[in-house]
Amino acid sequence: MKVNELQDKGSIDEITLKITEKQQPRSMRGETLHVCNLTGEDETGSVVIALWNDDIDKVNVGNKITIKEGWARVFNNEMQVSRGKNGILEVVTE
Repeated sequence: MKVNELQDKGSIDEITLKITEKQQPRSMRGETLHVCNLTGEDETGSVVIALWNDDIDKVNVGNKITIKEGWARVFNNEMQVSRGKNGILEVVTE
């Protein structure tokens, strides 16, 4: 799947993205959850990636990641993707 194929409230079989930006993580629900927004891109465009808790430290700018069995949705007028609770996040080694 490519960025230009993402649909609001759609599922992601598999997407590979290069990380171009990583924001500072922020706490939610009284420090019990942490979320971090990143920007990832492929040859068709860019998309916001939401990473949660332990996944945040696994990914840095310049990495390539693959998300399998994740989801896509429009949030704050931007397309966003995440692995969700049951998806898989892999850092691609070349």
